[in-house]
Amino acid sequence: MTPSSDLPAGASGDSEDAAADATSPLPDEAIVPGSAPAVLPVPAARKRPRPGERRVQILETLATMLQEPGAERVTTAALAAKLDVSEAALYRHFASKAQMFEGLIEFIEQSVFTLVNQIVERETDPRAQVQKVLAVLLQFGEKNPGMTRVMVGDALVFENDRLTTRMNQFFERIESQLRQSLRQIAEAAGSQTPTVDANAQASVLTAFAIGRLQRFARSGFRKSPTEHLDVALRLFAA
Repeated sequence: MTPSSDLPAGASGDSEDAAADATSPLPDEAIVPGSAPAVLPVPAARKRPRPGERRVQILETLATMLQEPGAERVTTAALAAKLDVSEAALYRHFASKAQMFEGLIEFIEQSVFTLVNQIVERETDPRAQVQKVLAVLLQFGEKNPGMTRVMVGDALVFENDRLTTRMNQFFERIESQLRQSLRQIAEAAGSQTPTVDANAQASVLTAFAIGRLQRFARSGFRKSPTEHLDVALRLFAA
């Protein structure tokens, strides 16, 4: 996740996981006769997180860990260790590990479809809509490598099946939006079967986008999903 990406804050987080320990007084023999009693320095109290802050921190850390090599499966123990808290502390903010992944998927959905809706509202040319929707999708993955592993399912292999189902629905929504724009293009071109044409093209373009994201994730994030994108889209439009 990039620093500029703000995860949606969910329900209010709990209070800080552990309070600072009280300082014990020095034993009598540590006091020098005739002098003021020595006092141990009191450690600074740990800052209490604002409501929802710890929840966001957990999701950001999970996304960061997912972009590390070989981190397709992140355990709650490893996540807790990274945050320097107990596993129990994680479950005070999320009922399960699956719920943590749902938080990441929600962020993906909100981020991408907010931009997709803006494109559809502002861009009147359906061909430009198609190109920009695909560009937004692939650029999001490029800027958020850990999220890409969630999008293509690599990080969900050992998790609850409903997470994969929800991610599949995300791409079905992308395909549906492409289909609407492509139908307009087919109708303008005088196609006798605009719906059939649009369905076929939308399916191919969605598969292309998923393939680019998979290649990005499985290359260790070395192969950019937006590489030669303009050329590729011209080939599909030919």
